[in-house]
Amino acid sequence: MQTLTVKQGFEERNFMERLADLLEKDWKSRLLRDYPNQSPTTRNSIIRWLLGENLERFESIIPSELAIAKQSMEYRYQILGQRYLGINPQKAYQNLMTRLISLVTLRNKIRTWISLSRDRQRAAIDVLQEVIQELLHSDRYIQKQITWITQCTQDPRLRDTLLLTTIEEYCLRPIRNQPLLVYRFVNFLRRSQRSGITHVPEGSRVHLLSESLNLEDSNGEVSLLDNQAQFEYQQQQHIEEQQRRRLAVSQEFEAYLYKHLGTDALQWFRLYLRGQTQEAIARTLNKPVKEVYRLREKISYHAVRVFAVREKQELVADWLEASLQEHTLGLTPSQLQEFLQNLTPQQRQIFELLKAGQTKEAIAKNLNMKINQVMGEWSKIYLAAQAIRS
Repeated sequence: MQTLTVKQGFEERNFMERLADLLEKDWKSRLLRDYPNQSPTTRNSIIRWLLGENLERFESIIPSELAIAKQSMEYRYQILGQRYLGINPQKAYQNLMTRLISLVTLRNKIRTWISLSRDRQRAAIDVLQEVIQELLHSDRYIQKQITWITQCTQDPRLRDTLLLTTIEEYCLRPIRNQPLLVYRFVNFLRRSQRSGITHVPEGSRVHLLSESLNLEDSNGEVSLLDNQAQFEYQQQQHIEEQQRRRLAVSQEFEAYLYKHLGTDALQWFRLYLRGQTQEAIARTLNKPVKEVYRLREKISYHAVRVFAVREKQELVADWLEASLQEHTLGLTPSQLQEFLQNLTPQQRQIFELLKAGQTKEAIAKNLNMKINQVMGEWSKIYLAAQAIRS
């Protein structure tokens, strides 16, 4: 029986190691069928770009994550084929601008800002170009993608094609029911109001490719199907990211349980995740039910008051979307008001300093406290927030 289990585990691992190769083979057949006139080098570069830089993730990917990853690749592939692959650079860039300026919300925001600004002769497309230029220069995600695209192909034209596809996919990701590009435009306005408008440099690729465009009066309809696809894609991305975070938390907590509470606690946790009842766990562990219930309480205490607060607070908070800086401990505005009213003056001071980015060590020094006192107060603050959140 043990030999059979080992053999099955080996076969499963071997399958997962081959998964990236199987995906690559599938995409080769697909690209050869869809674009037989493209060179093998071009097709291989596109496949490498679609699969992504981290092929190792396929070694441990679960079926639900694999389905999401495939849908993500399919979505990018559709964008690539519809507007950019095999299109001359000027037309491809025009396709990108047309697609982005067709966003009614964005176009209205830009036109409203132009009407209120001193430079009322500016066109919406000019402002959009500046936002995209800033995105290329300052956005870390786009910078990483540019580096990755450079590794995928040496062909300058194909690099531009993949970059335009990446920009469209990224700009249209829904964030709180608005395309990400809308938020980038708002940030652009805040900076431009402080320092004035800076025009796109004459020698830039964006400016050169857009010289012949005249889209400021474009009133093209927005495809509801595209918006729905974007929303579904963003939801899938969110689910995939949540699953990764959950897996990371689970693995870290298993290591913690094994180190601090032993193998019984680790087995209980794994059985609990499978949905087994306390009675079923007791039979598996060959222990009295009362002892298993006590073990559950012990694990719960460590999970909430030690692991989530002290050991891996940032990891857990990120998974639960309850981090201090980004999510204000997961509290709504009304919950936050109630939460702050219940804090002592010292706890409120610690809360504000931590939210401002100060370390616990620096707070202890500034407030003339010991580090363990700050940790103790922070534990109370965190647990109080989660009690309100629950």
